[in-house]
Amino acid sequence: MRGVYQRKMLEVRGAFEAGGASGAVTIAARAAALDELVKGLWGQAVEQDSRLRTGIALVAVGGYGRRELFPYSDVDLLFLLDGKVAEKDVKDAIRRVNQEMWDCGIRVAPTTRKLAECEKFDPDNAEFALSLLDHRLVTGDDALYGSLAGQSVPKLLQREHKAVMIRLLEMTRVRHAKYGDTLFHLEPNIKDCPGGLRDVHVCGWMAKLREAAELAQKKGGNTAVTSAADGDEFRKAVDFLWLVRCFLHYRHERDDNTLDWQAQDAAAEDAVGLKGRRPKKADAAYWMRIYFRHARSVERRVTQMLDEVPAPSKLLGLKRERKIEVVQHGFRLERGRVILQAAAEFGHDPAEDPDVVLQVFAAMSKTGVTLGRDAEERLAEGLPLLSAQLEEGPALWHHLQGILTGIHAGDTLRSMHALGVLELLIPEFHGIDALVIRDAYHRYTVDEHTFVLIDTLHGLEKVQSGGMAEWATRFGGVLRELPHPGLLYLAALLHDTGKGRSTGDHTRESARMAESVLERLELDTYESGLVVSLIANHLEMSAALRRDIFDAETVRAFAGKMQTPEALRMLTLFTYADINAVHPDALTPWKAENLWRLYIATANYLDRSVDDERLGAQEESELVHRVVALLPGQKAAVREYLEGFPERYVLTRTPEQVRIHFKMATGFASDPVQLDFRYTATVSELTLVTRDRPQLFATMAGVLAAWGMNIVTADAFSNRQGVVVDSFRFTDSFRTLEMNASEHESFVKSVHDVMTGTVSVEKLLSGRRRGRRKAPLVVVETRVEFDDEASSHSTLLEVVAQDTTGLLRALSLTLAAQSCNIEVALVDTEGETAIDVFYLTRSGAKLDKDEEVVLRQALLQAIEENAR
Repeated sequence: MRGVYQRKMLEVRGAFEAGGASGAVTIAARAAALDELVKGLWGQAVEQDSRLRTGIALVAVGGYGRRELFPYSDVDLLFLLDGKVAEKDVKDAIRRVNQEMWDCGIRVAPTTRKLAECEKFDPDNAEFALSLLDHRLVTGDDALYGSLAGQSVPKLLQREHKAVMIRLLEMTRVRHAKYGDTLFHLEPNIKDCPGGLRDVHVCGWMAKLREAAELAQKKGGNTAVTSAADGDEFRKAVDFLWLVRCFLHYRHERDDNTLDWQAQDAAAEDAVGLKGRRPKKADAAYWMRIYFRHARSVERRVTQMLDEVPAPSKLLGLKRERKIEVVQHGFRLERGRVILQAAAEFGHDPAEDPDVVLQVFAAMSKTGVTLGRDAEERLAEGLPLLSAQLEEGPALWHHLQGILTGIHAGDTLRSMHALGVLELLIPEFHGIDALVIRDAYHRYTVDEHTFVLIDTLHGLEKVQSGGMAEWATRFGGVLRELPHPGLLYLAALLHDTGKGRSTGDHTRESARMAESVLERLELDTYESGLVVSLIANHLEMSAALRRDIFDAETVRAFAGKMQTPEALRMLTLFTYADINAVHPDALTPWKAENLWRLYIATANYLDRSVDDERLGAQEESELVHRVVALLPGQKAAVREYLEGFPERYVLTRTPEQVRIHFKMATGFASDPVQLDFRYTATVSELTLVTRDRPQLFATMAGVLAAWGMNIVTADAFSNRQGVVVDSFRFTDSFRTLEMNASEHESFVKSVHDVMTGTVSVEKLLSGRRRGRRKAPLVVVETRVEFDDEASSHSTLLEVVAQDTTGLLRALSLTLAAQSCNIEVALVDTEGETAIDVFYLTRSGAKLDKDEEVVLRQALLQAIEENAR
């Protein structure tokens, strides 16, 4: 029997990999083959012990019960006993059957229960009750199974359907929260992520629980409810996910449901689930776009079903919810749902009336209500007639502005997008539907990134808590100053539409497409100019943050692109939200602070009188006063210490940090290398204060690399007396410092020994085993660019390259070898992309063109050698 089963599995796999079997056929074939195996094994057991002929039934539950048995899935098998059978009498037989299955390579998850136990619900083991919702007899006592199917399970559901429903709701929300309540992941788990197969199961379970609730209330089964999880779009999504999970199981040869980068490449290459529609060139981003569209269909269905679950208090009968209605033109808001008026009552179907439909979405954006099932179905069906009657111009802009400025605009736009209404209003948006930016930095598809950006902007209007609360409050104040907030949200909606076109410059293409939208909306010249300018320049502020934002030339150049204070405020708010919408950890307090300082500096530049006042002696006196307040009687020494530092240093440090650095600088007599180490489990910081000397920055980068630290950001400054303050923020790649608190002291001592020359950095690096470097998820094209205009006294060098261990040291050594002095260093990392900016001088002057050519070649060679 083992051989027969294994041969069948090879046949099933062969058929699948040859493209002759769908996911549905594959999982059903494994379930059928397993049925035969279980029947055969149990038949042998009965032959050996005739007592097993009655009183025990082998019941398939869970995925096995649904006949959805994926190639390497666990097998949920219930050994059901009647009250007369003692478990000890059948224990050996059950063990032998399970052992035979394990010997076949089957991961069986057996459960033994008495019939009476199947009528009880244990909230701590809700999975068992849910598994019983999908049951069928494999072999054994027919009459006993009949009691389970006809009496025990119905009794359980009739009595406990409310408690099961609440527990299922809790479990689903906890699972979704584990994945950040989003289906958009770089490497999604197609079973457990929102929009995955577990959500498909939840839809089926909810339908059965609702049917049980109807029966318990003696209303009869509601067939509309039981078929809620059906529908062509949903069915196609399920079929696709079945196919992909089979593909992943065979690829990984285990129950691994992670759609990792390599699997995405392979799925695209094999055109998995595309039914022969293979693109001209295998494109994983194209294939992931299909995946996200299907996952979104499942997420939409499960969200709708969970939203319709009554509040737990009402489910348990603790209190009656008062019916609240708000009547509008053609619809009403009732218990958090939009209910459309009947066609006969309204005169025609309001789902086909553009004015009513747009008012519905405006009410959703303002209040947070959602569409009821009937309203959603009628809107989807009425879309063709709605399209024919839709008018453009100021009336459409009035409605659209009401939707965009509502506090719940993000969710409302998602609903409009899912129904096709958003593309009806703005056809240009269709090009970015589920469009994937496939790198290690962007978390979301382009359309979801847009909605998260709008969510972030509206979040500034709310009371904030957590580490970003201070900055949200500051930027929220800027938002409240905007005279035309609707224009900011419109620009946010349109800013990435150009990514749907492969022109290479999405900002220019997005601005061009926006002009078409603005023309249809008939905005005036000033308003259109604000929107188009914001879209065309929406990356400028992010780019400026990679420069020394406290250099007057940087501020002057950036301010030159901003024509009005309103344009500056809009771009600042947009940049804040755009960074946050890349992925949840992209916007840090450090970036928010730099963004705020650039905004203030540029605003002051645009208003010359305020600029002169802030950049004069008053600002310096205030800073010195704040630091001196912590160092009584040392005003002259503090002034001398600060002299010559770039403004970036003094404005990005708190007075307490400056005080610490000053005290470290006064300790050179006892120790010429002063170190300040601040450890956290996420990003640690090491600050070096010492006298300037050649290769200082490179040596620090090298010792961190030797310890396996991944430098996330870094900066380096020096004052007129040659005192250097270098700060490195890094993550602990191998968790050395996290797992061994005793290593903190050793780490600092090691850095100190290298910086004092007691130990050479080359020796430290040679002692570190260089493991095989993992292939990058995304290949970053190397760029080395010079800018002679960004600074009045330095040459700006920007290096964009693959983030590899030792890269910063290789760059720094090359700069030192070319006799370049690093005036300011700004190091940042975005995903797998290293963006390193250096302000360089040679012999106190800028580099000339010939020197730049030589340095470029040397840097390119160093980058290439370091990557080997």
